Amino acid sequence: MSMLFILLMIVGLAVVVVLWGVGIYNGLVTARNAFRNAFAQIDVQLQRRFDLIPNLVETAKAYMSHERQTLEAVVAARSAAQSGLAAAKANPGDPEAMAQLAAAQGQLNAGLGRLLAIAEAYPDLKANQNMMQLTEELTSTENKVAFARQAYNDAVMAYNNKREMFPSSVVAGAFNFAPAALLDIPADRAEVREAPKVQF
Repeated sequence: MSMLFILLMIVGLAVVVVLWGVGIYNGLVTARNAFRNAFAQIDVQLQRRFDLIPNLVETAKAYMSHERQTLEAVVAARSAAQSGLAAAKANPGDPEAMAQLAAAQGQLNAGLGRLLAIAEAYPDLKANQNMMQLTEELTSTENKVAFARQAYNDAVMAYNNKREMFPSSVVAGAFNFAPAALLDIPADRAEVREAPKVQF
């Protein structure tokens, strides 16, 4: 009788350990899927931003023909940013892909900042209804990108905390749950946020 009791205790303990491990594994999968879903929201907003940029450049081109270099820089930065997004979409959270995306978005931010700062010098362009609408939509989209990025970074932090804490770290190591990288986009167009300087 005592041998049967010991055997049942061992089997019971094994079942508890397996269920505990499955619970931790499922929690890690849930956290990983949460940050990947949050990245998908960034993707949606960045795609909207990319769609607005050609219209902005075309509108500006009619008024800023001798600012061709600035316009071409924005188009090139948009293309690089799209490539960075494609790399990040292939592997959300990958440190190298996220760094590439952040750098490309930073260059695009800087190019757009220069374009909009130069546009301030063209009163007819500034007053153009299409330009005003595009600028407003771009600002709205960038706010959505910022919110989506914050949600993504929060989800990444929750995932990384879960995978680094004991005992989850044991399961994370056994099943290769890699750390995820935050998305920090440099140069959030500070020059555009400054009030335009008017001189008479």
